[in-house]
Amino acid sequence: MQDFIDVILPIPLEKLFTYHITKAESDFLKPGMRVAVPFGKKKIYTAIVYDIHQKTPEAYEAKDIHQILDEKPIVTQQQLKLWEWIASYYMCTLGDAMRAALPSAFLLESETNISLNNKRQINDDDLSDDEFLVLEALEHQSTLKVEELSGFLSQKKLLSVIKQLLEKQIISLHEELYAKYKPKLLRYVKLND
Repeated sequence: MQDFIDVILPIPLEKLFTYHITKAESDFLKPGMRVAVPFGKKKIYTAIVYDIHQKTPEAYEAKDIHQILDEKPIVTQQQLKLWEWIASYYMCTLGDAMRAALPSAFLLESETNISLNNKRQINDDDLSDDEFLVLEALEHQSTLKVEELSGFLSQKKLLSVIKQLLEKQIISLHEELYAKYKPKLLRYVKLND
């Protein structure tokens, strides 16, 4: 029998999502612990374990989790029940309740970074104007976020250009986990009396 977990993702979708785990992970994980899970083609989110079971999902093939983030649960069973009540009372999703209840430091997300494939020889004649523009930007900075490139091209054009450059093996994509929380630091100058 295979082991699975149902997780709450911090996104506004009604259902829980099921992921495959190993037997060792099943023995270690408990409801309320955080795990990093892939979602969609490229995103990685922090999810909260809701349930551990052995029921294979019928609608889709369960993906493996990315990693376990906690050694013990950070959310209790009572808090999970409270989130369920909040979701039903305020007509929101469990993901919305989770996002509101947890400090942002606990919600890691991923960001897609683009970099040049240095192993590939590039012929400028084979590139469209938009592809050349993206290539020029990447030559000035070794790695760029997709959002940073949206300043050069419209979002609709940008995604097709990235796809074409990937097919030509000129660029590569990397997912980077980051914490949204950044502490505010202030510098002080002290004068001697």
